[in-house]
Amino acid sequence: MSSPNPTLELQDQDVVPLQQQQQPTFQGRLKLADFMFKSTGLSASSGSPRRSPRFSLTPSVSDTPEATATPSPSLSARPSSPAKRSPPKRKAPSSPSTASSSSSSLSSPRKRTSSSSPRKRSSSSYAPPSTYAHLAPIPDAIAPNLLVFFIGLNPGIETARTGHAYAHPTNLFWRLLASSGITPRLCSPSESRQMPSLYSLGLTNIVSRPSRNGAELSRQEMDEGVGILEEKVRRHKPEVVCVVGKSIWESMWRVRHGKSIKKDEFKYGWQDETETMGLEEADGDDDDDENPEARGGREWKGARVFVATSTSGLAATLKPAEKEAIWKELGDYVVERRKERAEEAEKAAGGDVEVDGSTT
Repeated sequence: MSSPNPTLELQDQDVVPLQQQQQPTFQGRLKLADFMFKSTGLSASSGSPRRSPRFSLTPSVSDTPEATATPSPSLSARPSSPAKRSPPKRKAPSSPSTASSSSSSLSSPRKRTSSSSPRKRSSSSYAPPSTYAHLAPIPDAIAPNLLVFFIGLNPGIETARTGHAYAHPTNLFWRLLASSGITPRLCSPSESRQMPSLYSLGLTNIVSRPSRNGAELSRQEMDEGVGILEEKVRRHKPEVVCVVGKSIWESMWRVRHGKSIKKDEFKYGWQDETETMGLEEADGDDDDDENPEARGGREWKGARVFVATSTSGLAATLKPAEKEAIWKELGDYVVERRKERAEEAEKAAGGDVEVDGSTT
């Protein structure tokens, strides 16, 4: 190959020196300078940035001769330089699948995904007595002159199978009795029938038939059980009636007052003296006042009512600490009355006696 030559070979015999060739420019044959953008509205000395006309929808104030001659008061507060408008943002191209999903999301409200939606409990409804006809109701644990007479809702499935009250492992009844001081130790469901002789505590229910939960009971059968409870209280004359659950007291209130209890009328703990059970019919029947000596010679004036929380494992309205505080109020009363009963029995017997499992 021959060495580079500073000449351009046009033909075999004609050679033109590079100094005589036309220098390259940006003009070209089409003269591209004629197609370049030139600002016509702003002078070169104004110093304003160059802008494309498509971004300016309205003419600038400074472009009009009227504005430079006599500026109006409303426009004098505006800045001297024309406001800039940002160009619209371009959206990323969407595929047909995303386009259809976006259009559907605008037409219909957004639905929660299965992972974010809360879990719904299966709702249970009324179950007739024939559903659990194979399960027998449990007998009451009751005796005259009880210290506390507990009224539960109805036997559960596990309670009906074993024959022991509050037998389900998740039920807090026996643990609350021990932690509140109502019983001096933790008792087991198998001791439910011995509670009257052990600690002068009785057990019954407003509905006798078993069911899986309270939702399977009807309001009518709960209301019908209120009259039976009143009769049991009048016959055995306990000092205190403890209603184990808000729904039980709501049913008793509905029957006794002829209307549903209001939100501001309900309260846990001791109820008013007007709510005493068994007193109205007992006043006219003095012969039915059994064993007044066991009460230290005091006349029975009806059973005081204490409304406690439900002990079912399904009842999660209140926290465990709140339940314990309510039950502790009843426990303090029971501990004090148990001491007084022991002293009264000791005076009556003239020596050491055993009362509610403790010797004095």
